[in-house]
Amino acid sequence: MTTKQMSFFDKYLTVWVALCMVVGVALGKLLPGGVAALRGLEFGEGSQINIPIAILIWLMVYPMMLKVDFGSVVNVGKNPKGLFVTLFVNWIVKPFSMAFFAWLFFRLIFSPWINPADADQYIAGSIILAAAPCTAMVFVWSYLTDGDPAYTLVQVSVNDLLMLLLFAPIVKFLVAGASNLIVPFAVLFTSIVVFIVIPLAAGVVTRATLIKSHGPDWFNGVFLPKLHPLAISALLATLVLIFAFQADNITGRLFHVFLIAVPITIQVYFNSSLAYGLMKWIKLPYSVAAPGALIGASNFFELAVAVAITVFGPESGAALACVVGVLVEVPVMLSVCAVCNRTRHWFPQRMGQ
Repeated sequence: MTTKQMSFFDKYLTVWVALCMVVGVALGKLLPGGVAALRGLEFGEGSQINIPIAILIWLMVYPMMLKVDFGSVVNVGKNPKGLFVTLFVNWIVKPFSMAFFAWLFFRLIFSPWINPADADQYIAGSIILAAAPCTAMVFVWSYLTDGDPAYTLVQVSVNDLLMLLLFAPIVKFLVAGASNLIVPFAVLFTSIVVFIVIPLAAGVVTRATLIKSHGPDWFNGVFLPKLHPLAISALLATLVLIFAFQADNITGRLFHVFLIAVPITIQVYFNSSLAYGLMKWIKLPYSVAAPGALIGASNFFELAVAVAITVFGPESGAALACVVGVLVEVPVMLSVCAVCNRTRHWFPQRMGQ
């Protein structure tokens, strides 16, 4: 079997994020005046929506939305069981399990090192991270595990539709229940419009227009690959700004970065194992089970970062928690991919075997 490889940007994403942390903190310490000026560029006083970060986030979300094909949703009825498992894990188990793990670790286990105010922020950030199912990187994980690309597209498309309806109420409910913070619904709604609805609508229109004029092969093989480095570059630039804004907090709370990674990592393995086990229990083929497990574990961290910044600000602990999610995403998900590839013999290769 041919060994599949991730792109250069994706393969070393964790390294780039770590470098962004170093560069951002250095800028925050060495050029505090310039960083303060950038931090002050907001869409209205007190809006928390930083203009440079908002532009960068839109640049990294829009290319990802180009991959979503809602026309594929009509194929759901052909084999709905795998989709049902994915939706159950993504929307019933995952946000609530993350809220529990975050509360358990930040409120109880890590309480000697984390004060209650920081704990609230980290809990909120973790919940925002887990409440947004992954959109873009799922295609990478599915590719690495020989997943069915058409079925993966269906799963992602349906999740994105549900995200428009479920993300805001789930985040508001769980943050209020697991912490002492209140997330204004109006702010969440605005975040969904700005960071999901607008780029999603732009992506749908662009996709339909370019496929009609140039064909699907050109769109998928030429146009999308050209935009991928733009999305990654925008992500890394966003992280540099976030770390620059949080320079003082990070240098004083570096240990917290490692603590935040613990519950996030645990919930990834918990949800991927649950989804994978349920897929095996109902005897779905490996090409559906593997990407289903990965969709149930990974996060739409680009959206999570945007929402955390909008709601709590770029210097907040919630934004830091979402950024830590980016740090752990690639190595943890690669380990899940490795487990899936080694256990493909547990599953039938085709439906009905």
